[in-house]
Amino acid sequence: MRFAGLLSVAIIAAALAAPASAAEVSVSDGWFRALPAGLPAGGYFKLHNDGNAPVTLVGASSSACGMVMLHESMSMGGTEQMMMVDKVPVPAHGVLEFKPGAYHLMCMKPTAAMKPGAKVPVVLEFADGDKLGVNFAVKNAKGQ
Repeated sequence: MRFAGLLSVAIIAAALAAPASAAEVSVSDGWFRALPAGLPAGGYFKLHNDGNAPVTLVGASSSACGMVMLHESMSMGGTEQMMMVDKVPVPAHGVLEFKPGAYHLMCMKPTAAMKPGAKVPVVLEFADGDKLGVNFAVKNAKGQ
């Protein structure tokens, strides 16, 4: 009986420590800034984690892009720099905004689908293997 009780406590503790699943994650305000001449398009959105554990975004993909990378913009020594990042943590019950000058998606080699007024599919990939499919609006260079 004592072993069964300890086993139950261990199972409950493991469940509480498990990362949140994509079912507890949602996206709002997703959009890409389309630029002329096939220049890379920045992707912006709010990533909501309604779970009791943190989640980690590790990648993204879209049929409207040759490749999608996670980037972070930061100021270093008075110079703005953009760096590729491998992962972006989102705390439990937190919201992380991907926006100009901060974390964002970088759509390399945008396809013809990346035109203002369109909606394009994006798949967000998390460290636990879960994926979340969403649609992003495409706006012009002014964000309209």
